[in-house]
Amino acid sequence: MDFLINVGLPLSLAIIMLSLGIGLEIADFRRVLTRKYAFFIGAFCQIVLLPVVAFAIAYLFGLPPEIAAGFMLLSFCPGGVTSNILSKLAKGDVALSVTLTAIISLLSIMTVPILAAWSVGHFLGEQAPDVSITGLALAMFLITTLPVAIGVTIRSLARSFALRIDKALSTLATTLFVLIVIAALAGNWTVFAENLGAMGASLVALNVVLLLLGLALGRGAGLSWQETKTISIETGIQNSTLGITMAGLITGTASGFSVLALPSAVYGITMYAVSIPFILWYRSR
Repeated sequence: MDFLINVGLPLSLAIIMLSLGIGLEIADFRRVLTRKYAFFIGAFCQIVLLPVVAFAIAYLFGLPPEIAAGFMLLSFCPGGVTSNILSKLAKGDVALSVTLTAIISLLSIMTVPILAAWSVGHFLGEQAPDVSITGLALAMFLITTLPVAIGVTIRSLARSFALRIDKALSTLATTLFVLIVIAALAGNWTVFAENLGAMGASLVALNVVLLLLGLALGRGAGLSWQETKTISIETGIQNSTLGITMAGLITGTASGFSVLALPSAVYGITMYAVSIPFILWYRSR
């Protein structure tokens, strides 16, 4: 278990972020300059709207403090590779999805540590562990930003090699993620079983509400249907591996997977059940 938490978890996230970088081109970052309006709507949804909705749902469902704090950690995480894949399956604007994922993932090194420290302190109060914002930022740089930068560099210098290893990296990352989710649930099985009803319902509600809000905002902003589908998916899909990793970084790994990791672990399962009907509907239109 210690090996899985201390090595497997950071390695899984780093591989996921490397895979994200492998799929990026320098042009994906430049695209912000030409897609300002659509990008701004998507960034607003992810950075502002998502945490606000998560905070409201956590209180509405009366989640226990540690579960609520973990719920908020999940809401601070960007979409990651999964949102790009789902946007492609939904026949959305993949270029916009990739641009949003790339920029928001890099910005998360500044936003997530600050918001995570506030969230843990707010919900856990005096029982909250000391959270080093600088330490979290450094850890996130090493396991998220740096792998993305390495991936982009490999893609620009050795494109054919990048394309060859992309699928293998994705497969490896998915395998590690499945093992981590199983271990996180098994290590907190009692807490998981006691809170499954409220936690599962709140996660499904979060997913559905955000997908619909992203859809409504895209429509209201006058974006194209492809852009609107992408905004919906980017708003409603989070990187659950980052949420689990953040939980471990905040509480330490001496006692196994933290309860803070449970919402992200469960979300790693429920998000597919919730998003598939949306994807099928989006594909049909």
